[in-house]
Amino acid sequence: MSKFLFAAAAAALTVAAPAFAADRSFTQDGVTYTYSATTKGDQQILEGTADDGAKFRLAVKNGWVDGYVNDTRVSFRAPKVKSAVVAAR
Repeated sequence: MSKFLFAAAAAALTVAAPAFAADRSFTQDGVTYTYSATTKGDQQILEGTADDGAKFRLAVKNGWVDGYVNDTRVSFRAPKVKSAVVAAR
């Protein structure tokens, strides 16, 4: 479970980017997580599965992540996001 919480925090970092309908994925500690990110009101919803079968639904709002992982309630402070700098000519 603690590995998933770390992965969920990493997934929460993606909320800084605009949400797209396409699935996203990343791999952490050998586990691949595939999820979709949508905006509902003033929160981001991250829903997906890990390749080990774990399902999750997380809501990111006001600096907090709340949701469920395999029917277990989770809640933690969202990681601080460092802004990306894009150089344009």
